Amino acid sequence: MKLGLSIGYSRAHMDVPVKLVQRAEELGYDSVWTAEAYGSDAVTPLAYLAAKTSRIKLGTGIMQLAARTPANAAMSAATVDAMAGGGRFIAGLGVSGPQIVEGWYGQPWGKPYWRMRDYVAIMRKIFAREAPVSHEGREISLPYKGEGATGLGKPLKSILHMNPNIPIYLATENETTVKLTAEIADGWLPLGFAPGSMEDYRPWLEEGFRRAGNRKSLKDFAIQAMAHVEVDSDIKAALRRLKPEVALYVGGMGHKTKNFHNDLMVKRGFGDAAKRIQELYLAGRKEEAIDAVPDEWVDGKALVGPPARIKERFRPWLDSGATGLTIRSRQPEAIEVIAEAARRN
Repeated sequence: MKLGLSIGYSRAHMDVPVKLVQRAEELGYDSVWTAEAYGSDAVTPLAYLAAKTSRIKLGTGIMQLAARTPANAAMSAATVDAMAGGGRFIAGLGVSGPQIVEGWYGQPWGKPYWRMRDYVAIMRKIFAREAPVSHEGREISLPYKGEGATGLGKPLKSILHMNPNIPIYLATENETTVKLTAEIADGWLPLGFAPGSMEDYRPWLEEGFRRAGNRKSLKDFAIQAMAHVEVDSDIKAALRRLKPEVALYVGGMGHKTKNFHNDLMVKRGFGDAAKRIQELYLAGRKEEAIDAVPDEWVDGKALVGPPARIKERFRPWLDSGATGLTIRSRQPEAIEVIAEAARRN
């Protein structure tokens, strides 16, 4: 299993944990991943890390589709990839909820399925440089011919000779978009993946491969799962540290009627808890919302506790169907424990 390290996005102050990433590279980690919401962006830290590392792959987990055009996403990915020596960038793409898409990026929510399909198609054409890029899409078209267009736009080919094989991963969860991911992407950044969940997703992935029509299969498709890791002899304390983020995402990241994280919790059998967390969070009772997060929910998606417990609970991930596991942690001991667990197995 290929190991990844997620450094996420910044909090109030920008902090790129260079030494942690360098140590992960020394330990054999395959990739480092950044993120973006409405603060620091996902691409710039990877350009910085490209200069501070030599081998580790540089992935966006994820670039928001609403944050930039597909042409700009392709340019950013190809630029960092070239600066890093080629073959190191992974373009992870995804869609946030309507509150962020429309409220922060000022883009219409539209039809995310078609936007992803158009977005990936345009990026692939740009990477390939086989012809000036034109695309007639349901959500995105090049050249632009919509409201306000001059009619002077023309298809163009990238000046930069890009790596044509920059992989594109999609972060998706529901049936329609998981099928799309298997059909058009090189890899998948599953939002709710955990040991035991592959059987739910396998039929969707297989259908996507069938639609691709090129003998594509799980053998040549990356599934990069993610888990929080907290090393602590006090399991309860470790679980507690992860609950504020769960409460934020399940309770307040999105509208009451449009929250992917809340929907996932319901889908996995924690409907009462999801409802209660959201009610409390939206009422401003954030500490109570945190207290309402079940230990079982956190423990099922994370690796917490003393090293021995983490190593034992790492084993099911090896048989989960994921080809890689990205750990979310800023603890130096966490990346050491996971590296040792991977070596032993």
